[in-house]
Amino acid sequence: MTSAVLPPHDLAAACGAALDDLRARTPLVQCLTNEVTTNLVANALLAIGASPAMASVPGEAEELAGAAGAVLVNLGTPGPDQRSCVGPTVAAAAGAGVPWVLDPVAVGALSVRTRIARHLLTERPAVVRGNASEVRALAGFASAGRGVDALDGVDAAVPAAEALAWLTGGVVAVSGPVDLVTDGTTAVRLAVGDRLLTVVTGAGCALGGLVAAFTAVTAPFTAAVAASTALGLAAERAAPHARGPASFQVALLDELYLLTGDDLAARVASAQRVEVPA
Repeated sequence: MTSAVLPPHDLAAACGAALDDLRARTPLVQCLTNEVTTNLVANALLAIGASPAMASVPGEAEELAGAAGAVLVNLGTPGPDQRSCVGPTVAAAAGAGVPWVLDPVAVGALSVRTRIARHLLTERPAVVRGNASEVRALAGFASAGRGVDALDGVDAAVPAAEALAWLTGGVVAVSGPVDLVTDGTTAVRLAVGDRLLTVVTGAGCALGGLVAAFTAVTAPFTAAVAASTALGLAAERAAPHARGPASFQVALLDELYLLTGDDLAARVASAQRVEVPA
């Protein structure tokens, strides 16, 4: 695998340009996502400038996937309809050259979604986005996850993330106190965000949607860095105005909406730490 990571200054500029491009193009993002968090995912996509479609009806989901700018597959609530949709939707996206993002919610802790997610890896997602425990479990490593909660640290997920990136030929984004994005050759750590993200149901799902939106307009590595930083920066700006999780969620959407390309580029430049294996 050849690293597609840009130099630090160029990566920051590319992230800012991607946000401007996203808002100019308003890409359609077809989401097979968690029923618990559909509203937040859709609103986050609207706030960042994308056009969300939440179709999960067999026959319709794959139609939209072929015409979308990007596809999100989030396994948070894999009911019968979603299980029927996933294969055809991913196939339609792949056939049309549409990038897709896998969010393996609670993989490792629950068996059905673990089997689905491991099969989907063969379809080569552009980005896998999860917490440390989900990423470790998806790669076949021992995991200490508890449902959707990660009990493993991001550092413990580095070998698993690199293995998944090499397996899929794509990018892996690991969420945590300091996020990690890797293509298996080079990693970027992003010190950005606020603790209130951990007490809002669906913040991770929203991040998956944002990653998908950015993949519609830029390369997967840049997309993952841009999305992670955009959500983290919006959280940093929202937190001082929040009295708790409910008001934070409202402020978070406002700050995503107000974010500019220059804002994002500046925060990527200050947040990132690039690591290249010896």
